[in-house]
Amino acid sequence: MTSAPQPAGHRVLVVDDDAALLRVLAITLRAHGWEVLTAPDGETALAAVADLSPEVVVLDLGLPDLDGQEVLTRLRGWTRTPVVVLSARHGGEATIAALDAGADDYVTKPFAVDELLARLRAAVRRAEPAVGGGAVVEAGELRVDLARKRVERHGQEVRLTPTEWAMLEVLVRQAGHLVSHQDLLHEVWGPAYGTESNYLRVYAAQLRRKLEEDPSHPVHLLTRPGRGYVFEP
Repeated sequence: MTSAPQPAGHRVLVVDDDAALLRVLAITLRAHGWEVLTAPDGETALAAVADLSPEVVVLDLGLPDLDGQEVLTRLRGWTRTPVVVLSARHGGEATIAALDAGADDYVTKPFAVDELLARLRAAVRRAEPAVGGGAVVEAGELRVDLARKRVERHGQEVRLTPTEWAMLEVLVRQAGHLVSHQDLLHEVWGPAYGTESNYLRVYAAQLRRKLEEDPSHPVHLLTRPGRGYVFEP
């Protein structure tokens, strides 16, 4: 069997207070080509992101000093580094809360290593800058530069997380056309996804808060109940 292509030296920060799991993850990720940083608590993790600039963070929610939700909130105050939550907290409410706080993905323990690796690769891909030229799409007060991964509203740049951008980009590239829930999940999160419609609801709401004049009455990012989403220029 051909293995998935490995990242070229991508740097990952793994945050977990379980020393044994931290050690196993570090060994496994290094064996698959990652440069691994580790942190046993939230404050150490925040400092590591600021000082060492990892390309993606794996974050446990049950930390000894700060709740993982607080770590997410504080990170999102100044960085768009992708965060993949790795947590024993199961259930839709935990997932939605983490996504709302700024997580890009959510993996529950116990987990399959191959799945975690795939999700990390997807998170890094979403955050990588576009290569080459591309169209600029204007929609009312919005200006979306697909080449530079830049969005302006009323001439002011709007800061999006990598996952927010990935979802917007898929919709903008197919402006005026319905993108089904499954297709959107596949494009943004990867082929292993297809039923996590709660992800779409959370990120659509976040995009509307940032991009729409009245998020409760959107004119650009529209939902087609039971079918998918449409970006209307």
